[in-house]
Amino acid sequence: MATQTNEISCDLAELGPEASVKVAENPHVNAAQKEDIKETTYSEETSQHEFATKLAEDRQTTALPVAASEALSSKLEGLKKEGKYRTFVDVERHVGAFPKATYHEDPTCTKAEKRPIEVWCNNDYLGMGQHPSVIDAMCDATRSLGAGAGGTRNISGTTIYHTKLEKELGEVHDKESALVFSSGFVANEAAISTIAKHLPKCEIFSDASNHASMIEGVRNARVPKHIWRHNDVGHLEELLAAAAPDANKLIVFESVYSMDGDIAPIEEICDLADKYGALTYIDEVHAVGLYGSKGGGVAQLRGLSDRITVISGTLGKAYGVHGGYIAGPSVVVDAVRSFAPGFIFTTSIPPSVAAGALASVRYLKNSNKERDIQKERAATMKKLLKARQIPFINSESHIIPVMIGDAKLCKKGADLLMQKHGIYVQPINYPTVPVGTERYRFTPGPLHDNKMIEEAVDALDDIWEELGIQRSLE
Repeated sequence: MATQTNEISCDLAELGPEASVKVAENPHVNAAQKEDIKETTYSEETSQHEFATKLAEDRQTTALPVAASEALSSKLEGLKKEGKYRTFVDVERHVGAFPKATYHEDPTCTKAEKRPIEVWCNNDYLGMGQHPSVIDAMCDATRSLGAGAGGTRNISGTTIYHTKLEKELGEVHDKESALVFSSGFVANEAAISTIAKHLPKCEIFSDASNHASMIEGVRNARVPKHIWRHNDVGHLEELLAAAAPDANKLIVFESVYSMDGDIAPIEEICDLADKYGALTYIDEVHAVGLYGSKGGGVAQLRGLSDRITVISGTLGKAYGVHGGYIAGPSVVVDAVRSFAPGFIFTTSIPPSVAAGALASVRYLKNSNKERDIQKERAATMKKLLKARQIPFINSESHIIPVMIGDAKLCKKGADLLMQKHGIYVQPINYPTVPVGTERYRFTPGPLHDNKMIEEAVDALDDIWEELGIQRSLE
């Protein structure tokens, strides 16, 4: 690199004894950075490797212009002041002991404090992530095929496990075909945008509470879109009736909405789809494995699977592994496989993941025990919350949103639950939910026994008293 004004002067190839690097008037370097890297001297006592390392560190501080750094810092400070700044909680789950886990307060520190906790906000709804059949399948596949897939699905990244998994998912949902993606988010974005782009005169009708992945799919389709009020089929019909008669209409919605736990009026939506000649796309990510005779979701539970065009699901929630998928008519799935960049240009999920997911899907296809116990646990917790007048949304699903209504209070309460009671539940705030509806999202499952549920509700009651959080009037 040639020496230039307003840059750190140096050419490593020409460095010799007593060479120095000085910071000139660089507009990208603030006063503190200039003080830190004002002068670095290469001498016979300093190895060239050490000097190069120091130089790289100094240059790294100048890679971000001051104005950009200050703008981003200001945004982050705003989140912190509003109580909306999110932090990761390092959780070490223990196979065979879930929901018991270990919380690492600072995993980067060798002397970090560790404490036992119970996890109450996990999306591994049925504990399948530690089921012996799933773990054995993943280990066997890794020993046999290795760690990674080695490529995209089109270039050496398809194994027998991927093929069997897609066949099994098609059978679970009573659909002709299925396609596995790297995540549920990618599945929704890729499928919705691709289907809409390749249907002539397509218009999308999207529920106002749809997940961010579906919103991205709608946005990236770049076709006319209509947002209907959440679960309001009357409003949906108004929008369908006003659309061009010759338009291909695509209705996109969820079965179980993850933040409120409410369930869509699937039959009424299908009736409108029939009336106006629309395709239906349902996101069942919070329902697959949990509802239906084969774990196919709410549509299957209600005998409506045959009326849904495309079903999307995840392998990372009730199935306890990782990845997403769609299931539907062969021609639709093949079109997504052939045209969706989000599928074509990404590395395939590892064979071990596909094998573990296959084992989980097959198990829950034939076992109702876990589903039945989970429903019982959710009902028990709702009953106890109501008795203590702790406000929650009493939906018909397994998800229990416990309402706070204030971001700072929500964060403070979550910290106290962890510190005083060893209860881990993540505060949910904007943009995941609207401002003023901040909450905790409890997901009791078959591995949370009744004693744990009673203790969790006791802990909530204690926090409500300590922080003076408003109780329900019922």
